Amino acid sequence: MGILNTLFRATTWWQGATLNTLLYTRRKGTKVGEDEYGNVFYSANDGKKRWVIYNGEVEASRIGPDWHGWLHHTFKEIPTERPLVHKDWEKPHLPNLTGTPEAYAPAGSLRRPEPVVRKDYEAWSPE
Repeated sequence: MGILNTLFRATTWWQGATLNTLLYTRRKGTKVGEDEYGNVFYSANDGKKRWVIYNGEVEASRIGPDWHGWLHHTFKEIPTERPLVHKDWEKPHLPNLTGTPEAYAPAGSLRRPEPVVRKDYEAWSPE
């Protein structure tokens, strides 16, 4: 199973980093931190590039706003050294749940276990 796993990692990108990314990271990167989801963040030795190696599925919405800002050079400081100040009304970060069973389903949606019966709508039927 080890050979298949290595081959899979060498040729795919959606379940973590490819072997080339791992080699580049080892040669030219410095680990700067890790977020609560297990994603690991790196900076190039010259400080010009920043990247992330995801823990599991590669999905950009799995990164919180603090690390997102650091990745895109919005913040100079690493979020572990100087965390963002959050307001009490802010909700915690959630990844994009579209296409999963946890995705938002409004009242009346057929995906809800018990769809709400609408009284403000009458279906049209031809004569």
